[in-house]
Amino acid sequence: MIQLIVGSEGKGKTKHLLDKVNEEIKEASGNIVFLDRSTKHMFELNNRVRLINVTDYDFENKSEFVGFIYGIISQDHDIQKIYIDGIIKIARLDKAGFEELVKKFEGISDKFGIDIVVSASIDAGELSEDIKKHVIVAL
Repeated sequence: MIQLIVGSEGKGKTKHLLDKVNEEIKEASGNIVFLDRSTKHMFELNNRVRLINVTDYDFENKSEFVGFIYGIISQDHDIQKIYIDGIIKIARLDKAGFEELVKKFEGISDKFGIDIVVSASIDAGELSEDIKKHVIVAL
């Protein structure tokens, strides 16, 4: 399952994402991974959540980022959910690239049985109907 939290910058997407991960870790039977561009939210996350600072890795495009996601999955077969904050900046995407990545995540989610929750600085009105079905919060 893919879930999207979308809206313009500064609208509170990260807060929604942090609240969601901290609520879901209480009942999680598998591991949860949180990808962010810094470690500043480390103390806001439950200590059972694995925080990865993606700035330690130099992604040049979405293909490299997808490879990184596959690497995380290959190293931990108990991953239940992956949370990604600020996907557009992390993977260096434009709108078309974002939609392609969401479709790629659908396949990854289905194949490995992992839920992927993503925040993105994009307006829900700009998304195609195929992608809008994944939006759980639009700010």
